[in-house]
Amino acid sequence: MTGRWGRILLIDLSSGQYRFERLDPDICRFWIGGKGLAGYYLFPEMTRSWNAPEMPLVFMTGPLTGTLAPASGRICVMSKSPLTGAIGDCSVGGSFGWHMRKAGIDGIVISGKSQRLCGIEISDGSVSVEDAGSLSGAGTDELYGRLKEKGAVACTGPAAEHGVLFSSIMVDGTFAAGRGGLGLVSASKNLKYITVRGTGTVPVHDKEKLRIASEDIRRLVAATPALTGEHGLQNCGTAACYDLISCRRMMPTANFRRTFFGPASAMNSHAFSNAYKPERYGCKACHILCKRIGEDGIHLPEFETMAHFSALIENDDIKAVAAANTICNDAGMDTISAGATLACFSEIRGERLTPDRITGLLLDIAFGQGEGKKLGQGSYLFAESEGCPELSMSVKGMELPGYDPRGAYGMSLGYVTSTRGACHLRAYPISHEILRKPVATDRFSFAGKARIVKIAEDMNAVIDSLTACKFFFFGCSLEEYASAYSAVTGTETSAQDLLAAGERIYFRDRMMNAKCGFTSEDDDLPPRFFSEAGSSGDGIEIPPINRQEFLEARYRYYRVRGLDQEGCPLRSKVLELGLEGLL
Repeated sequence: MTGRWGRILLIDLSSGQYRFERLDPDICRFWIGGKGLAGYYLFPEMTRSWNAPEMPLVFMTGPLTGTLAPASGRICVMSKSPLTGAIGDCSVGGSFGWHMRKAGIDGIVISGKSQRLCGIEISDGSVSVEDAGSLSGAGTDELYGRLKEKGAVACTGPAAEHGVLFSSIMVDGTFAAGRGGLGLVSASKNLKYITVRGTGTVPVHDKEKLRIASEDIRRLVAATPALTGEHGLQNCGTAACYDLISCRRMMPTANFRRTFFGPASAMNSHAFSNAYKPERYGCKACHILCKRIGEDGIHLPEFETMAHFSALIENDDIKAVAAANTICNDAGMDTISAGATLACFSEIRGERLTPDRITGLLLDIAFGQGEGKKLGQGSYLFAESEGCPELSMSVKGMELPGYDPRGAYGMSLGYVTSTRGACHLRAYPISHEILRKPVATDRFSFAGKARIVKIAEDMNAVIDSLTACKFFFFGCSLEEYASAYSAVTGTETSAQDLLAAGERIYFRDRMMNAKCGFTSEDDDLPPRFFSEAGSSGDGIEIPPINRQEFLEARYRYYRVRGLDQEGCPLRSKVLELGLEGLL
């Protein structure tokens, strides 16, 4: 296959040794890359503890990474999640994957545990493991400033060193592999940072065909208001969702006790733009540039962060939202889990959090001190220790993001079927339920949602394997990316071929979780959503979710996914998908 180096860098930190492994092209075709290939290395070790030395921490590029294919600069980071005990993977932007491919490396698989705090430095063909003892306790902003001359930087902050279960790996300063606690996996290996610099050129089978496919993608993106319109991602960043979710009365508020936040109009994208006069920036190979940095150098929060540090904790101080985002990024903490854990704490304690209290608690979490010691274990373990686990708004131990499930029933189903816990990005039903892409669906109905969620999960699994950006699929489809894939690799591939690969990849996720004991009991929402109404108004009713209808939709999902009534993989489906070698 063209477009593949076929080289995986295997590093054993226990011995300090490394070697390069050549991948069989058939394995590359079967698993595509990114999430698909990362899971190929994780699957055999999945039943181990997340902090076992043998547990791999995988950084995997996709076949389009490092080429001119639009929005292909992302990378998949994967291991077992300390927060949930389930599969833990993140698609993260920045330049790390781009540099890996330019260095002639498709993936990095790290195992073992260093005897001392260390860093890995890669420059084209050279690899070294360096002593990082002097960097203990350093924040990610300081680390990036000190290491960026060595290329792209992936690092952890003090939160990982202090055992925070939702600690992140931060790439190039502000791009987060955030959900599930992958930073803690890195810390368990005494790995503080990785740098990589590549100066080569990624081979492409048919450059002219890739140019045409890339132009088709850009043309469709330009014609999509959700991406390039006045209120789209290009002009407002992901914060464009803030007003949409608010006016549909599905903004998680007061730990999901309400679904409408009165001060929302003063906390939206427009308010942040007025306050911070931001400029755009973003990932390699992307022209949308959906991230924002203020004129004072402050990196502005994205939608979920804005929502969770405002409405979810009933905070109407815009500066406190920005400060919370800065603390989490520098400490290396997932902003969704951090905000939701504070909301859980606020409800249990009966305390309205002031701006100073918000920032103080976040610092306590990051440095493992005071009340932060318990809060650093996430909302579920904290609420359980207080005798009220039902007040943790989480699925499989992972906190819900910024979309109340009572306001979008496809989202409620997507939360529970997500293999990594409460995640909006596995299926992203918001696309059709709120943004009306590709077609509108009734957000207060489960009709058709089981199959829609399943197909979307398959599609997003292969997008994460190509390591493209999901947002681009508001405007284009797998058809355009199949053309780009064929042009790069020389392997003629259709959109249906890619979707079939996505189904294999997502089903393997279910197989991995089943190996760890996950069943239908874990595919469920907190009881609040079935017993308490949201905040109706403006002609919109937000009733509790009908539990029987929810369970019927979940059962229909199991049937179309190829699972039994307990949510576990059927042997017949394993064989149908050609995964019998994993049994």
